Amino acid sequence: MPKIRIDEADTLTVADITHAKFTALPATATIADVRDWFAASTSRRQAFVADDGRYVGSLTPEDIGGDLDPARPAVEVAQDGPTVSPQAPATEGRDLALLTDSRRVPVVDRDGILLGVVAVTGDMQSFCGTASDD
Repeated sequence: MPKIRIDEADTLTVADITHAKFTALPATATIADVRDWFAASTSRRQAFVADDGRYVGSLTPEDIGGDLDPARPAVEVAQDGPTVSPQAPATEGRDLALLTDSRRVPVVDRDGILLGVVAVTGDMQSFCGTASDD
């Protein structure tokens, strides 16, 4: 099955385009931990921080650059939004993701649980994680 194209989002919900295979860093993560996480893969564009499954915030490589103290808690630097609900129209998730440099937006339920991410491919044609072989 091919990836879902972003121009096919009109009749879908965010739940349909959510990339559920993701890693969240724990709320105890430091700036050094986040830097190491980004360094492990060139495809990582946004890190999510969660506390017992609850979304705490997001970080991009730019957020942790410069001369930040590596021992500083990542939650002190993490941004808390935007997020999108799994029930929202897929077009909303797509549009929010495309507003960011990372082309990502976390999917969070009404209880604050981090469920996944809406992620747009580098060529901005499809949603990451929506093909059966992903």
